[in-house]
Amino acid sequence: MVVDKIENAKLYENLSPLIKKAFASIENTDFNKLELGKHVIEGDKLFFIVQEYETKDLEEGKIEAHRKYLDIQLMISGSELIGVTPLLSQTILKPYNEEDDYILFEGNTSMLKLAEGQFALFFPEDLHMPGIKIQDKSRVKKVVFKVLF
Repeated sequence: MVVDKIENAKLYENLSPLIKKAFASIENTDFNKLELGKHVIEGDKLFFIVQEYETKDLEEGKIEAHRKYLDIQLMISGSELIGVTPLLSQTILKPYNEEDDYILFEGNTSMLKLAEGQFALFFPEDLHMPGIKIQDKSRVKKVVFKVLF
């Protein structure tokens, strides 16, 4: 897992050619001008989803992980808490959904704040629970890149 300011993306772009392409897209795209939903960069290898939603109470959160893709979650506006923990021996709440590439877990997490201009990179072994309110529920705009890993 990596959490950093988008200005530091160059430190991580050489992790893989697709990650480099994702960060290049971040640098060259005005996400405020794009429609919500899925935008394809390189077929099913690299795409992103523009999202707007209201943050939720911690009790509503679901801990998730992915097998095929890593996430680069970029906060465009607003801020939220994301629960994080490494994949250890957590109990599976919902088995792997191959079509949507996710598994849901139950367990405890540590909370980190993702603010405007920051990104979080979650590898398949990084469990994460995004979208949690900080104090009051608020509206956020976020872009989630799905990078084949």
